[in-house]
Amino acid sequence: MSVSKDAVPRLTGETVRAAYKVWAPFYDYSFGVVATPGRHLAVSMLNKEQGRILEIGVGTGLSLPRYLPHLQVTGIDLSTEMLDKAAARIRSKGLRKKTLSVMDAGRLAFASSSFEAVAAMHVMTVVPDPEQVMSEIARVLKPGGVAIILNHFSREDGLRGRAERALARFSTRLGWHPIFPIDTVLGASGFKLEKQIELPPGGLFTLLQLRKAL
Repeated sequence: MSVSKDAVPRLTGETVRAAYKVWAPFYDYSFGVVATPGRHLAVSMLNKEQGRILEIGVGTGLSLPRYLPHLQVTGIDLSTEMLDKAAARIRSKGLRKKTLSVMDAGRLAFASSSFEAVAAMHVMTVVPDPEQVMSEIARVLKPGGVAIILNHFSREDGLRGRAERALARFSTRLGWHPIFPIDTVLGASGFKLEKQIELPPGGLFTLLQLRKAL
């Protein structure tokens, strides 16, 4: 049984900022811990790339220390509270070639073909318009560039499906959409799926490696 889109509260930039203002103080010790295996795998894959990397939804910067030192990584986020923590992490770890900006993922302030790789970790269920974000990722990636999308993707059946439908009405309070079909990402034009990896806990998260067409 599916849930009508009209029954699910719509996320906006304001609702996302408000939610993550609340999440920021304890994010690293809650969801940040649960998401650790996927985040580590994503960065290990990105470390094989060369050139500029864009991390959309960098949050508190948990991933930044794991990038190889020579990589130039630009992290963006809509939440200033989360970015304040990311900036403190950069200073405390003495990280170089890591920069941050407040930015809307649906309106990236970068020229087309600016990056060799783009990462969006646990972002797509947060943004108001994921299709637009995928379009922007395709725009700023260079031809042949890689996009790593790490996210929760919902299921129709079973206990998990029922739980996701029950949580859907609280989307604005949570700051993310519990109901999020994987086809929202896989249906984006201009990409070829190279890898699809289910991750702990219990396959709750999935990593997709996409390659932009030449």
